[in-house]
Amino acid sequence: MDIDRIDEHILRELVGDGRISNIALADRVGLSASACLRRVQELERSGLIKGYRAVLDRTALGAGFVAYMGVGLRDHSKASQEAFETSISRAPQVRECHNITGTIEYLLRVECADLPAYKLFHTDILGAMPQVSSITSYVVMGSPKDERA
Repeated sequence: MDIDRIDEHILRELVGDGRISNIALADRVGLSASACLRRVQELERSGLIKGYRAVLDRTALGAGFVAYMGVGLRDHSKASQEAFETSISRAPQVRECHNITGTIEYLLRVECADLPAYKLFHTDILGAMPQVSSITSYVVMGSPKDERA
């Protein structure tokens, strides 16, 4: 789908506030409400807008400890990757899992209540997976910029 300046403006506004009313959005991008709604619906139909979600305060929910984990696998076979991905999809602590290039195969974003809960995940869940050969942890100390929604 080709998008123009107005579509780009609509997308920027929705990224900033996915709950904005159509009337307010139309006003911000300089369209009538009906024209704005048609454009948003087309952006949704085309798949450029995949959905809308709530941004949660993980600390308030008891998952304020965040770490990124680099995971290396014992072998690079498709079967090993599929087994790892199946196992990791069952771990509620893993909020993101990315298959990446470089010296390791996966980058995980892990959220736990605290350091003891993270150690339990590291040792008893991730460390117990037979496909895993290496784990490197990067504990998040702060997030001055985080645009994930």
